Amino acid sequence: MADQYEVSTLDPRELVPGHHGRFIHSEHTTHVYWTIEAGAELPEHQHPHEQIVNMLEGTYELKVGGETHRLSAGEVLVIPGGVPHGGRAHTDCKILDVFSPVREEYR
Repeated sequence: MADQYEVSTLDPRELVPGHHGRFIHSEHTTHVYWTIEAGAELPEHQHPHEQIVNMLEGTYELKVGGETHRLSAGEVLVIPGGVPHGGRAHTDCKILDVFSPVREEYR
């Protein structure tokens, strides 16, 4: 049986100041549709999950394992599990993050 969602109807949660996420969980992945305010910072952290960052709108700078990546709409960055990373929004942004395995703490 397939599950269908309308992202705009999901209640957003602000997990980090300026980062508002709408969450969808499948059996093996978590998808987070972020709306991020310009200037919002994501403190450096790490987790065991692989993370695929899909830039939908705006410009976001991610520092991954000491290397800086400035991402714009249409770009994708794959972050391996266990690698320290953090970032900052240069503009208002929309990002789709896909995590594997499921981020249970985001349920």
